Order: sequence, then structure tokens, then C-alpha cells
Amino acid sequence: MHDRSRKAVWHPCTQMKQHETLPLITISRGEGAWLYGVDGKRYLDAIGSWWVNLFGHGNSRINAALFDQLDKLEHVMLAGFTHEPVVKLSERLTDLTGSNLGHCFYSSDGASAIETALKMSFHYWRNSGHPEKNHFISLQNGYHGETLGALSVTDVGLFKDTYMPLLRPSTQVPTPDWRYALEGETARDHALRAAAALETHVATRHGETAALIVEPLVQGAAGMGMYHPDYLKLAREICTRYGIHLIADEIAVGFGRTGTLFACEQADIWPDFLCLGKGLSAGYLPLSVVMTTEKVYHAFYGDETTLAFLHSHTHAGNALACRAALATLDIFEQDEIITANRFKAKYLNEAVVPIACHAKAKNFRNCGMIWAFEVETEDSAFPRKFFQAALEQELSLRPLGNTVYFMPPYIINQQEMDLLVAGTLRVLESC
Repeated sequence: MHDRSRKAVWHPCTQMKQHETLPLITISRGEGAWLYGVDGKRYLDAIGSWWVNLFGHGNSRINAALFDQLDKLEHVMLAGFTHEPVVKLSERLTDLTGSNLGHCFYSSDGASAIETALKMSFHYWRNSGHPEKNHFISLQNGYHGETLGALSVTDVGLFKDTYMPLLRPSTQVPTPDWRYALEGETARDHALRAAAALETHVATRHGETAALIVEPLVQGAAGMGMYHPDYLKLAREICTRYGIHLIADEIAVGFGRTGTLFACEQADIWPDFLCLGKGLSAGYLPLSVVMTTEKVYHAFYGDETTLAFLHSHTHAGNALACRAALATLDIFEQDEIITANRFKAKYLNEAVVPIACHAKAKNFRNCGMIWAFEVETEDSAFPRKFFQAALEQELSLRPLGNTVYFMPPYIINQQEMDLLVAGTLRVLESC
């Protein structure tokens, strides 16, 4: 299977030549927090299969919802047609934002949602008589996806540098990530300084700026950079004061990852565009959504076709994916997941003290159900070596550069958390 996959499948974010000597792990099934290989070995899915799996593999309640939906409708185009799952999901998401965001535009993945939000912001200003407002601001070290529009507002060289000639220019402002704080600065002090830099830029460039896009509280692919929620509060105030949109990319951090259902709740703000994905369907099926305000929606509403939002995705609002998302929201509500996660986070925070105090671990940090730390190393092969060593400890851990992180399914239990900590410590000793 390894050789067949290596020859037939071009794997994402992968130097395929490495798999001449580094075997691909062939997974035959998943159950709960575990992945099982064809050779019988198991691996704790400590990164939620790229941050999507919330309630474990083979979840019986989500499975039942999908089986039920299969007997009714698998898919219908969302142009000119609609269906019950997409309507119910849109209504429930609207309720979860307190009706602050009441219009849902669907796509299939995170990058597609970002493309949607960027185009929608630009088109809003065009419809409003301000076509000159077509520039975007993002954060230093921000990551928003790898399609061309999303990559244009991304600031991770590994992803962006190769494709620079194809990208639209954007401006990056200083990150509020507390790892960049000056000596003696608190996380909040640094966030306030970053917000001041944002306002300095916006004050002179708001006339040409459509929107600021941020990953609320945690900058994921750049190494799980975490920051104080006051930055979001001030960013919202700045965007409102100077008349630009705020786009919140909660693809990775939404649905409880930061300790609240939406990360923006911790700053008591709502953006103009909220991008959701990954955990939206608990990792079962590709689904993402952009939620926006009545004001934005109204700017596209009229008799002329050119006023309409000219954007579509073939599988937008797929009935099966929406049904999986509805089952996911049911689990959040019925099992009081946000409250339960606080107890799990408390337990793991106590268990990880030996990692946080380890000589090789730097900047240990936690936000909700996300944990991260750096390993000081000059070895460019560190991520691959760590990944391989973790597999030997029954752990699926895939570092971002020299950043090791945990984003486990919410169903992880205490025994599994203990195994995660003990295995990680053994890997640290070996790398």
C-alpha cells in the first residue's frame, strides 16, 4: 500500500522523495481518539487529523445522522434550490452568534471560505461606491490558506515565497503574539502595542483598505502563536472607527478550540465576516461557511445581476456535510462540551508540567484545547524525526517547524492524556 500510494497519490505539503525511505502510514480505520494502521499498530490522534476531528473517529451519533440523511438526499446544487439541512444549520449558526451574523455563504474548505470573505468585502465596497477600497491588511506570521487570494494575505514564507509573482500585494502589521513581547512586557502590554501599530497604519491607509483579516487568539500554522484578547477588542474598534471590515478567520480556532465556542467571544466582539470550517463538521466531510451581517448582505440585494455576489462552489451547502454539522452542534449542546473541555484542559495543564519544565521545551503555552511549545534545534530534519519518534510512542504528532503542539479530539480521556504526556517526554529525550 505504501508504494502504491507513493506512486499514485501526490500528498499535500510533502516532499514526495522523502517517502522513498520514510514509509507512509496506511490507516485502515479510526475509533475514538485512535487511528489504526493496516499492520495493527495504533496512534493517538493528538492533532485531530489536522485540527478537524472534535468528537473522535467513528462517532456513533454523527454516523447515525449521516445514515439517516443518505436515505433522503446526498446533494443538490444550492443555486436555485435549497434543502432542510442547510436551512437548519444556517439558523442554528445565526442563533449561536446572537443573530449578530445572520447570513451564511457555504464552501468546502478553509481557504475557499477565506477567498469568499475577501471577495465579498471587496465587492461590498464596489457596490457601495468605493472601488478604491481593495487592499487588505493581515498580521505578521498570519496564515489563511494556500489558494492565491488566501495566500496573498498569508505571511508564512514557506507557503508564500514560491508563488509570490502570482499574488496580490497586501500589508502585514505587527503580530500581537506574546512571544514577540519586549523584555518586561506582559502579553496584554504587547497586544496593546501591536494594536497601536495597527491604528497608525489604518489611520493613513483606510481610504484604500477593504478589510483587516486575523486569526483570533491563536495564529495556527505560524507555530501556534497566542495573544491577549484585548487585541481583538481594539482591532474591532479601529476597524469600526476608520470604516474597514474585520474578517475573523476561525477556521482552526472555532468550535471550542480556544475555550469558547468562537474565539471572538473572549473579546466580546463580532467581526463583519466570520469564517468557519474544520471542526464545523467534526472532520467528517468538507464544509466551511462565511457568516456576515445584514449590512453587508443588503449591499448585494437588488435587481441588477452585477450587484449579486458572483461566487460559487459546486458542493456548497452539501446536504450530507450540513447534516454532519448539525449532529456536531447537537453534541456540543447535549454534552455541554465547552464546560467539559475546561475540566480536561485543567487536567492536561497539570499533567504537562514536566514538559513545560523540560530543558528542551521553550515558550510552553495553552489556550483552551490547544497546547504548544518550541524545541530549540538547528536540525532542519527535526519535524520529520520528531514525527517518526512520536509514532513509535503511539502518538500522531506533526510539528510546525520546531513547534510541537497538541490539538486532540475533545473525547480524549485522562488515560490518553497521560499517555500523550509520557510519550512526548520520551520523544523529547530521544530527539
